[in-house]
Amino acid sequence: MDYEEKVGIKRVTAYLLLTIGAASMLVPFAWMLLISLMTQQQIFSWPPELIPSPVYVKNYFDVTKAIPVATYFFNSAFIAVLTTVGQLIIASMAGYAFARLEFKYREPLFLLFLATTMIPPQVNIVPLFFIMRELHWIDTFQALIVPGLFGGFGIFLMRQWFKTLPKELEDAAKIDGCNPFQAYFRVALPLALPALATLGIFTFIMTWNSFMWPLIVTNSEAMRTLPVGLAIFKGSFRETTEWGQLMACAVISVIPVIGVFLLGQKYFIKGIMMGGVKE
Repeated sequence: MDYEEKVGIKRVTAYLLLTIGAASMLVPFAWMLLISLMTQQQIFSWPPELIPSPVYVKNYFDVTKAIPVATYFFNSAFIAVLTTVGQLIIASMAGYAFARLEFKYREPLFLLFLATTMIPPQVNIVPLFFIMRELHWIDTFQALIVPGLFGGFGIFLMRQWFKTLPKELEDAAKIDGCNPFQAYFRVALPLALPALATLGIFTFIMTWNSFMWPLIVTNSEAMRTLPVGLAIFKGSFRETTEWGQLMACAVISVIPVIGVFLLGQKYFIKGIMMGGVKE
């Protein structure tokens, strides 16, 4: 067996293992979708039905009557979009300042921001709750959006990206009469699209899936997000859990996350590779 044949066998084996791994990750999503199209009797039948027959689409209509799915969906989308946009604006400006502007204590301040990424989010819940209470923001959109606008990871990612850009581009912009903000907005920011897409996907998914913080700072049903609504629906006082309706609601909650990832997949991969480049 020559060298090329050995390389070919290793490559085929690697692709086969990766395919099996990817397929195993899709199994829970496929099973969730199938259960959402089954009746309660079909779900607990033995042997289990892999393909529902007949397809029971009524679960998607029934769950909207059982809980206000539209309200939960709107709240989650509204909070995730505003948090993502705010995070992109703040993190890109701060990252550019740490990468390009010269000011006193720049490096110690950056290390301080970086240190915040080592603190578990659960540690901040109690002090954040007291701050929200003093501001009278409990059970409001402000409490769900404002804490997510700032993050050390976003600043780190954007700083590392701006560090990789040639300084000559900004020097040329300054010669043309641009001030630092114009150089950031007109030159550096358009070139940072991969990093922005990466940070946007991370922020959107984390905000959309956030459960503990919305559970703590919301009291009314009108302010609940989709993950909280799903948990309350599952734990509601019923004789039996309506698994078909629960999985139907779970399918609805997964669709935006998958859509956002697929839209920014190309930039996401590129941003991950470039954002971690060392100086």
